[in-house]
Amino acid sequence: MGDAHVESVRLSAWVHGYVQGVGFRWWARSRALALGLVGHATNARDGRVHVVAEGPRPGCEMLLDLLRSGDTPGRVDVVVESWEPARGDLSGFEER
Repeated sequence: MGDAHVESVRLSAWVHGYVQGVGFRWWARSRALALGLVGHATNARDGRVHVVAEGPRPGCEMLLDLLRSGDTPGRVDVVVESWEPARGDLSGFEER
C-alpha cells in the first residue's frame, strides 16, 4: 500500500470572489469530508471565505484544486493558499 507515513499538512486558503451566502462553505465542507480532511470554512468580514484543512497532502491539494475548479457555488476569482505542518488540533469540519 505504498508509504505507511503520509505527510500531514495544513492548508490555509483564502477564497476571493462571490462566495458568501451561496452555499460555498457547505460545499467546501462536503468536499473536505469526502477527502477525509478536518478543518473549517469561515466567512470573513471582507467577503472572503477562509478554508483551513488538515490531512494528507494529496487530499489537501485535491481540495485546493476543487476550490479553483470553477465548479463551486458562487464565483471564485482567486484562491491564495499557504501551507504549514499539521498542528493536529482540529476535528471534524465546521462551517463558521
